Amino acid sequence: MAKKIYATGRRKASIAKVWLTPGTGKITINGLSLDAWLGGLEAKKLRVKQPLVITKQDANVDIVATTLGGGFGGQADALRHGISRALVAFNPELKATLKPEGMMTRDSRVVERKKPGKRKARRSRQFSKR
Repeated sequence: MAKKIYATGRRKASIAKVWLTPGTGKITINGLSLDAWLGGLEAKKLRVKQPLVITKQDANVDIVATTLGGGFGGQADALRHGISRALVAFNPELKATLKPEGMMTRDSRVVERKKPGKRKARRSRQFSKR
C-alpha cells in the first residue's frame, strides 16, 4: 500500500484536513473535484495549487481533503497551508523551497472581537459636539 500522509492547515476560522498519497495529481475536496468545489474562483484555485506548482509535485501526488469553518477564502488558504505541511512530511527536502515562499507559516490574523460600547471592534458611535 502507498504511503498516506496526513497534515492539518489552518487560517482564520477554517481548518483543512489533508491526506496526501503518491499518484497522478488528482485533488478532491469534501468529495468534490477542485473545479466543482471552487467553481469560477480561479484565483483561489491557483492559491490551493501553489505549493504543488512551486515544488513541481502537481502531477506526482493525489490529495484528498476535508474543510470546515469560515468561507471559501479562508478554507482555500487553510488548504494551501495543509498541502504545504503534507508535502514537507512527504519529502523534507521540499521545505527549503516552500519556506521562503511563506507557505509553511500559519497566518495568525483573525477577526478582532467587538468591544462593549462600540458598534464594531473599533467603530464608535458618531460624536456630536453641539
